Amino acid sequence: MSTAAVAKRASTLRGATLPKWSSYAIVAGAIVLGVAIGLVGGLDSKVQWGLIAGLLYVLGTYVIAARVEGRRQAKDRVATSLVWVSFVIAVVPLVSLIWVTVSRGVKVLDPYFLSHSMGVVANADTGGGAYAAIIGSLEQVGLATLIGAPIGILTAVYLVEYGRGRLAKAVTFFVDVMTGIPSIVAGLFILSLMLIFDMQPFGFAGSLALAILMMPVVVRSTEEMLKLVPNELREASLALGVPKWRTILKVVLPTSIGGITTGVMLAIARIAGETAPVLLLVFGNPFINNNPFEGAQSSLPLFIYQQYADSAGANAAYDRAWAASLTLIAFVMILNLVARGIARWKAPKTGR
Repeated sequence: MSTAAVAKRASTLRGATLPKWSSYAIVAGAIVLGVAIGLVGGLDSKVQWGLIAGLLYVLGTYVIAARVEGRRQAKDRVATSLVWVSFVIAVVPLVSLIWVTVSRGVKVLDPYFLSHSMGVVANADTGGGAYAAIIGSLEQVGLATLIGAPIGILTAVYLVEYGRGRLAKAVTFFVDVMTGIPSIVAGLFILSLMLIFDMQPFGFAGSLALAILMMPVVVRSTEEMLKLVPNELREASLALGVPKWRTILKVVLPTSIGGITTGVMLAIARIAGETAPVLLLVFGNPFINNNPFEGAQSSLPLFIYQQYADSAGANAAYDRAWAASLTLIAFVMILNLVARGIARWKAPKTGR
């Protein structure tokens, strides 16, 4: 049989398929129909329009694919369309949040706002800035990281490399419990200690509460990263006579340093926005206090809360709250970029 005949026979066995641009056409049609149904039905919310368009996209994909390609291929396309719809549903709120924060935060976000504190400026007045809150957040989160990250990493190393028996099971259980602990509970725990020893609010007390919230996240993420390290690497190192502690230090940890760093950054991002422990333990301070071990301090989440709650409808306070929110988002974003750079720099080289 000639090559042309084989190609002709193969083409007759291949079923009809939709063109590549069909998905875009179905999306466009679903959006148009969704908007039309929303307008005719008197639906004011754009979210409702989007949900209707997403439902029409999934149904339209199945109907058109079933008529052209068959039900089996239609089910595959529906699964793909559900993935895309879920992705859009997840991304839209994030993009909307960032857009609103940036558009409102840039009104007063300037060098003056970043380098001045509120001081004697009332919340309803213009002026002032978040310098004291920025200093407080950096010191409190930094101290919490110095406490929580090493303890969390060492605990994960114990659970993966040494943990056996009842003690390891007990540690795992309490880590699971602490993962879901409300932040206000951690703040109340430290507050009870402060009341016992008759202590006044100070920044380091907030760091202790944040460290409690940070440790279980670091333990869980580090534990999963250590489990991904192949046992062959450990066995090869031990076969060469290297002690176990040195194998962990020189082989296991460097191999998983990227994932560990990412987990620590996620934990920092989680505690950076906590307000309840800071409100109880740090108390807030409109003036600059660079000493976290003495006197009340402020922080960006607490600053945002106070500006919004005590504004009495003043636009200046709202603008400062949005600017502080944008500053907090930028702070977390910069931390993640730095972490990714460190993880890539310290990652083991895979090239030959």
